[in-house]
Amino acid sequence: MDIQTDEDGFLLDPEDWDEDFAVSIAMETELELNKDHWCIIHMIRELYAESGIVPELRTILKNLRATIGKDNATRKYVYALFPYGYGQQGCKIAGMRKPLKLWLDL
Repeated sequence: MDIQTDEDGFLLDPEDWDEDFAVSIAMETELELNKDHWCIIHMIRELYAESGIVPELRTILKNLRATIGKDNATRKYVYALFPYGYGQQGCKIAGMRKPLKLWLDL
């Protein structure tokens, strides 16, 4: 299957995503995915599947509080996992389209 991405490597169709795609994108920034990364990646995918909207970081933090507790449900925790940013790296690895804010910044 030919997976189409934009010029920044974001998927054009989030339905084309699979875990192999996630690993290949993570490897581009020398990021080795662990269970904590996968927790957030799958959370992004599930929330997107439910709403059709890429979840904002605050939505991810709210869901993390419910699943892993408040100690790790912080921006600092998410940015430690995805040092290039939630939208730029986390959502890209999760197969989302480029976040609107990034489009507006271009």
